[in-house]
Amino acid sequence: MRVSTTDLQNAFGKYLSLVEKEDIIVVKNGKSVAKLVHYIEPDFYVVREEAHSYKPVRKISYDEYLDLVESSDQRYELIDGVVYLLASPGFKHQVVVNEMSWHFNNYFRGRKCRSLTAPLDIRLFGHATKFEEDPNVVQPDIVVICDEEKVNEKGRYVGVPTLVVEVLSSSTKGKDLATKLHLYMRSGVSEYWVIDPDKKSITRYSFDEERDIQSMDIFGEGDVVSSVVFNGLELRLDEIFT
Repeated sequence: MRVSTTDLQNAFGKYLSLVEKEDIIVVKNGKSVAKLVHYIEPDFYVVREEAHSYKPVRKISYDEYLDLVESSDQRYELIDGVVYLLASPGFKHQVVVNEMSWHFNNYFRGRKCRSLTAPLDIRLFGHATKFEEDPNVVQPDIVVICDEEKVNEKGRYVGVPTLVVEVLSSSTKGKDLATKLHLYMRSGVSEYWVIDPDKKSITRYSFDEERDIQSMDIFGEGDVVSSVVFNGLELRLDEIFT
């Protein structure tokens, strides 16, 4: 499509919509002076959770990650230089998160620690001495934080959760069971629960002061899962998988 500079100025919004279908050639005094083309967000460095097979990606910097987040309404995680586009959670996933958060909120009400649900950015940096050396940003389904003083003046949490809960889906199993397990372990998280709604099971990991796995236990239907760190935090799995 060819349009004059005057038409472009008077109806810029219209042509922004049309450019999704075809290029717009801008004409001035009968000569082509510019081309308006549809912009597609580059995603060669983004792993999509719903993809059946991950394509090779390059590692990106934290600044590149911030540019992506600030220019998009999507939710992303950054782990070891790889950006993951978070898929929209399904109904079963959200039911489990809702049940878990209800039990957690009841337990932690009036206590020092606080239970929170996604979306909340958690900044981790593994064995590094500061975030800039090994920047990772994740959004676990549920976190328990006991260092609320680590919420900065911008309202962002910059501490390390004591307990993290992730609810599996078919698209996140590999990341939650391996990539995130390793990240949480090396970053100083004390306890990690992985919930599988399909198998109606919870795998509970605890980590020692050397940031190694201290214990790993699997709980199934009819069992009661209890926290290693928080005395008295117990949940019947039959009440979670309703």
